Amino acid sequence: MEEYVGDLWHKFITRSARRDYPDAIVHLEDIEKTAGVLFRALGGDPGLRVAAAAEVEHGARRRWLARIAHVEDRVAQATRDAETLNLPPSLSLFPERAANRDLYLWLIAQAAATGRATGDWLVANQQATLFTLQRYPGFESRYRRLVEACLALRIAPEKLPKDEAAVELAIRQALKEPGSVGPLPTSRRPPQPVPMWLYPSPAQIDRRTRPDDAQADAQDPDDAHGKTVDANKKRQQATREDMPDGRDGFILPFRAESLVSWAEYVKVNRGLDEDPEEDAAKAAPDMDKLAIARDGKTIASRVRFDLDLPSAAADDIPLQSGILLPEWDWKKRILKKDQCRLDLLDARDAPPIEVPERLRKPVRKVRQQLEALAPSRRWFKNQPDGSELDVDACVRAWSDRRAGHAENDFGNYLKLERHERDMACLVLADLSLSTDAWVSDHERVIDVIRDSLMLFSEALGATGDRFALYGFSSLRRENIRFHQIKTFEEKHGAPTRGRIAALKPGYYTRMGAAIRYASRILEKQPNALRLMLILSDGKPNDLDQYDSRYGIEDTRMSLIEARNAGLRPFCVTIDKEGEGYLPHLFGPAGFTVIRKPEELPARLPMLYAQLTAM
Repeated sequence: MEEYVGDLWHKFITRSARRDYPDAIVHLEDIEKTAGVLFRALGGDPGLRVAAAAEVEHGARRRWLARIAHVEDRVAQATRDAETLNLPPSLSLFPERAANRDLYLWLIAQAAATGRATGDWLVANQQATLFTLQRYPGFESRYRRLVEACLALRIAPEKLPKDEAAVELAIRQALKEPGSVGPLPTSRRPPQPVPMWLYPSPAQIDRRTRPDDAQADAQDPDDAHGKTVDANKKRQQATREDMPDGRDGFILPFRAESLVSWAEYVKVNRGLDEDPEEDAAKAAPDMDKLAIARDGKTIASRVRFDLDLPSAAADDIPLQSGILLPEWDWKKRILKKDQCRLDLLDARDAPPIEVPERLRKPVRKVRQQLEALAPSRRWFKNQPDGSELDVDACVRAWSDRRAGHAENDFGNYLKLERHERDMACLVLADLSLSTDAWVSDHERVIDVIRDSLMLFSEALGATGDRFALYGFSSLRRENIRFHQIKTFEEKHGAPTRGRIAALKPGYYTRMGAAIRYASRILEKQPNALRLMLILSDGKPNDLDQYDSRYGIEDTRMSLIEARNAGLRPFCVTIDKEGEGYLPHLFGPAGFTVIRKPEELPARLPMLYAQLTAM
């Protein structure tokens, strides 16, 4: 009975204390596409990734009812750093859904202008506000409505202590008249959160690999099919900590993860696979910040072994080793020479095969559809000489003479000539470890890529176009594996099919280096149209700093270099989150996202037909 009454009281007091409007909620995913388009249209950094912000404890004064109900002590603040724009995962502050959506749009406008602002966070937000309102006057009415709505949610200055009241008055003045307030006066408590402003980005995990645990950053292939506990769908703040050494007198000599509720410590790389410790996942949502450490025990050792390179006897045959390639440093804005080392490989165990039985029917269908693209003979009109008269041209010439006009200079003959497309296509397939993921109960991403290459190569054989097939993966910049499947000079047949069937998942996705080397190959082709078709299942990443904006910007620069060389890159991806970064890399018309991976084999030839239509 006591628990029942307590549960009723908790629901009542929580419902009474909360001041949000669930019926008017707007989720970040609802405006994800609009956010990206608006941010770039307002001049924002196109390389920034939009993500959901983590909830943090703000420490500001709350209403007495909120303190009793233990609510409103945490808030997801909008932040921006060099790589990410973090926005609240959802907004329900106002009773009108349109107002919550307007708040998202205003935060995006603030983020686009904040890159030009300087000073502390209060001054920077005012500068960003002034810039946005001056350059885009259409935001003025929306801004004023949001200011009035936000002020109504705040505790009045007269209800606050003197020092907090001074800060609150300054914030209100800054909202009403941007640019009129300097740094905030000091107070014992932080000010109440301002939902219309961007806050300083919190400290993030140092993602640079340390020498002693470099290999531990790698994903364990064996864990790909293991049990994964989703601790919380919300983003969590985290700090990197060293493992406790047991010398601290306040730490008892037993497993540290048992102290989660006290020390806010979660052991990530645990030594025993059979001990999943689900209590840690349950405790994570209640933590303000996670402390992450590595202990270097069994799991790290196994990952280091699994991701070690195969022996020369078991590895693919190296055709050329030590090919040096540059890499773009987006912070220094320079192209670093000879930063990457690439090896050109040929499959060791790839016996020639025929088209698999399950693909023969799709192959026949695609061949029939693409036969229309094959070179054919066509009539050319208005020619100065030819095998037949151009009746239309003759009638126009006679009419012009009767009307007193000068005779035209066009020819009056038809000529039948062979019309061929002058093009070459290079297909570059991502063979990273992520392609080992399952897309259905019986098929992995790598299986989809194999089928796509098999079907695509058979279709191109029907058109007569020149094409080449390559794949790539990487393990840091000194080991980029570039797999040769079919060259432009080689005729497609059973050996090519055998190499396609032998493809297997590799390591990571250092895409910039692979694109640069593929560009070298494609640049040598004499054709007028040179298409580079990139198949990928995710964004660029590797063990070092490449798994960040560094990789995005290096890939983008490699694509710019390819376009400047007269090549036409196009990306086909099955990454559902690709629309967040692909426009920055390939442009709005330079990519397509396939929602169902199993549709890739059938859609790839059709995409090729659209890209090469003349």
